[in-house]
This record gives sequence, C-alpha cells and structure tokens, in this order.
Amino acid sequence: MSALRVGLVGYGGAGRGIHARLLREAGQQVTVVVTRGRAAQVAADWPDAVVEPDVAGLLAHAADLDLVVVASPTGDHVEHTLAALAAGLHVIVDKPLATTADDAELLASRGDGRLTVFHNRRWDTEQVTLQSLLADGALGTVHRFERRWERFRPVPQDRWKENDPLAGGLLLDLGAHLVDSATQLFGPVATVYAELHARSTPAVDDVFLALTHASGVISHLQAGGVVGAPGPRTRVLGDGGAYLVTSFEGEASPFTALDDAYEETRRPGEPTHEGWLVRGAERMPVARVGGGHVELYRAVVDWVVDGGAPPVDPFDAARTARLLDAARLSADEGRVVHMA
Repeated sequence: MSALRVGLVGYGGAGRGIHARLLREAGQQVTVVVTRGRAAQVAADWPDAVVEPDVAGLLAHAADLDLVVVASPTGDHVEHTLAALAAGLHVIVDKPLATTADDAELLASRGDGRLTVFHNRRWDTEQVTLQSLLADGALGTVHRFERRWERFRPVPQDRWKENDPLAGGLLLDLGAHLVDSATQLFGPVATVYAELHARSTPAVDDVFLALTHASGVISHLQAGGVVGAPGPRTRVLGDGGAYLVTSFEGEASPFTALDDAYEETRRPGEPTHEGWLVRGAERMPVARVGGGHVELYRAVVDWVVDGGAPPVDPFDAARTARLLDAARLSADEGRVVHMA
C-alpha cells in the first residue's frame, strides 16, 4: 500500500513538532491540516496539503483520509475524537486521552477498534532497555521504581499547557507518561498518594506521585518545572542491584557526569549505553535497546492497513486517567486513595 493519507488536527508544538515529524520519518503523507494561524508552515512542510480552519472542514475530506491525528489542546480531545470516529476513520489521539477518567472511558468505549493513543514513551529506548533488564532478572526482586521528569525553567513558557489549570499542567502532560510507564512495567495500582502544586504557572508544575502496585512495587514519580538540581531520570531498586539512568533527552542534570566520563573513555566496539547496572561501588554500562518513537507510527500504519489490536489500547489510557483523577483527589484531601 502507498502512504496513509493523514488528517492532522493542530499544527503547534505537538502537531508539527512531534506528529508531523514522525509521520514523515515513517513515510506517511499529511494531506489535510486543521490550523488557523500556521498555514504558511503547512505549505512549507506539506505543499500539497489542504488547510482547514476546523475539524468539520477536515471531515469534509473523510473519504480521502485513512487516519486522523488529534493533536489539539487536551480540552478539545473529546469533541474532536468523537467527530472523527463518527466519520468512520481510524484515530490516534495525543496523550492524555482526555482531562478526566469519565471522558477517557467514554472515548475508549466508542473506539470500536479504530482508536489508539499516543503513549509514545512506551517506545523510548530507556523504557525498552529497562523492560529487557527486568526480563533478564538482573535486578532480582524489584521493590521501588523512580522516574523523574524535571527541568529548571524559572521563566515558564507562555502556552495553553502552562496557563490552563483544567486541561494543562504537568500532571496531565508528563504525569500521563509517567503513570503509563509505571503501570506498563509493574502492573495495576492499589493505592495513590499525590502532592501537586502550581509554583510558577496557573497550572500544576510540581508533581509527586507515589503508586503502590498490586505486585508490591512502589513507584515514585516526579515532574517539575522549577528544579534547579534535577535528580537521576530513572532509578530502579531490587535485591539484586539497581538500574540508573542519569539524564533524559539532553535535559541538564548533575548526574550526567557519569555518562560523560564513560563516553570520553569508551573504546571502539563498546556499546552505546542507556544506563548503569549498579551494585554499591560496582557500576556497569547497560547497552541501549529499542528503536524510538517512529516505531509507534509504524505500528499505527500496520494497524490501519491490516487491522488487529491498536498499538496502545485506549482502555489503558482510560486507566491512566483514572489514576490521575485519584492523584488530584489525594492532593486535594491530603490522603491515600485506594483504587477499587
């Protein structure tokens, strides 16, 4: 089959900066774009694409589309996704699927096998490498998983994500990734405890989550925009050792000194490493596994063309939304929330 014909809703940081870039890398063709202020960018990137001012205009081309990518602000996901599904199209929605669990479950129930969610962090090399390490049993029995998404940005960006306290903020944005990663690795969650603050923006920009999994593993998940000394990106503790990832996607961290020292002395033929297997003073590099986010879009192409299960089950995204709802309740009431 030739490239999928893709309709893209939104051409901002997510639509252009992430989805359009990955679609091009995967060899797909954006043919219709919904945007009101970025038509010149669309013309430069996809000269043959049609620009429409709204989703109704995009769906007027439904017969000429194979896939719709919903990369609009989170508060618009329900309306835009339901409209695309009603037009009979396959849909991938940027995370989070919706602002609340009830809305996310509504969308998942309407998916009918034609809905998936852009939980691209499942394809991160750090996540795939950690899955391989856990499967090998190198850490023994794991009791704690820590992941941080921290940066020092004392002057925040002026975007809807920072300014919308309902649909924006780090709990919904990065928290959705953190929770999805934890549950993918360690399974269902029994209890949730959260501390949430808006320190430099109207929306939440300081997140701490403690999830107790039914498996017994405890996940400590953190996201912050005003963190002068970001902690290590990932630390997994087991009775056989620990796994450490020092930094992530070039974000500054004092822990990157460990990686810099290794790269400076790495000999020809030694692997590009993703992290470290640590046992006290002993530290060994762990080779990188995985191919990156474009693999999600390659899986989307196979799903649209051949059918079968979606690359990310929308009910997984709805369960993540339920945990984020529990986090808000926990922070509001200052208590541990038990999941039913």
